[in-house]
Amino acid sequence: MQTNFLLSDIQLTGLEIAPSQVKGAIRIVPLLKHNVRYDLRLKSQQYEEPLAIVSLSGKLLDPGLKYFSYIPQGLVMSWSDDGSPLASSGTQLGSGNGKKMFGGLLRVIPRMSKKIEHNQLRFLPLHLAMEGFLAMFFGGPEIAWSDYSRRARSQGLNPRCEYSYGGRSIIGLENALRVFEIHQQQVGVMIFVAEELASVFVVPTPEDYRALHSTLLQDFYGELIYQYAYVYQTTYPMNVTVDDDQINNLKDLRREIELVRNSWADFQGFMANSLLERPVISKKVYQAGSFTLQRFLTDIDSDQVNHIGEAIVRDTGELEYLKTYRLSALQTKRVHLLSKLAQYNWNLDDTAQGLNISRNELIYRFKKTGFDYLLTEQASRINLIEQRQFDEAKKL
Repeated sequence: MQTNFLLSDIQLTGLEIAPSQVKGAIRIVPLLKHNVRYDLRLKSQQYEEPLAIVSLSGKLLDPGLKYFSYIPQGLVMSWSDDGSPLASSGTQLGSGNGKKMFGGLLRVIPRMSKKIEHNQLRFLPLHLAMEGFLAMFFGGPEIAWSDYSRRARSQGLNPRCEYSYGGRSIIGLENALRVFEIHQQQVGVMIFVAEELASVFVVPTPEDYRALHSTLLQDFYGELIYQYAYVYQTTYPMNVTVDDDQINNLKDLRREIELVRNSWADFQGFMANSLLERPVISKKVYQAGSFTLQRFLTDIDSDQVNHIGEAIVRDTGELEYLKTYRLSALQTKRVHLLSKLAQYNWNLDDTAQGLNISRNELIYRFKKTGFDYLLTEQASRINLIEQRQFDEAKKL
């Protein structure tokens, strides 16, 4: 039996893409599963405090690296070792784990993922993926290059921060989630805002999905998704019709309707091609029997839409849990720049040569992505004439 299954791409194998439901600029595409096993379950663990600090070392009072954010909930995964079904657990309301501080306004949580009981693991949904994204190349230059500031050489990119918007800030999302139909075999959704893929959410069973449906409002979304929901009022019109000339009886009608459903599924899958079947870089977080909890990042391509996320995959390769976040263009530029710097051992001249740009342009990219604090004052000086030429070339 294969274990430790790491994703190389995201596929919705075993899931059916159902016709979407649309309200305003929000399009929600249900994901259905007809072969449901019950040996893996997810439930929510709600936190009362508005803010949380996660001690990445697992020790609450450790002065080391911390992750600070609004964290309204954790997810608890339960699994059986022998494949036997688990009872429905629903959504759990309670104080959760960790330690309350500052009059109950802040919670300190040990680790992004932590085993809490036999065959039970608590992890922080979406934050698990975001922390991994923030930590990518976090250490900064390993060689004491003279171009980098003392802070960069001693602390790396610490601290790094990113800004996002809560689900209730996305205009129309709360109302859409409230009024849209939940199918009997539904285990997930693809959420589009003005036809841009905002998020994909999949859980192991229909019962888990019904219990966790409303937690989509507790997730966070990128700035572009927030802006699109604010600017656009409708989706693009998409009409699929049945060919009346091909219908002579009920059997023909069923066939034509099935063709329509398949066409919808293919098209809606195509709409999510920035994520689906795209190469991803995955890293294991926890091995839970025959299930692998992992986080991932789509292949670093500055010319495409990129996503981060987390998943639970069965040892057969079946996707049991998925939650994704769309990176902004600036976030993609940052991770692309960091990946190239790491590839060339953070040597500015070698990196510029590898990118086929001048050193001056590379420093300009440092400034545009907010990483200019990594450089010394002398290294961060750029030729203003060359910068103007570069700006003019960008406009053409």
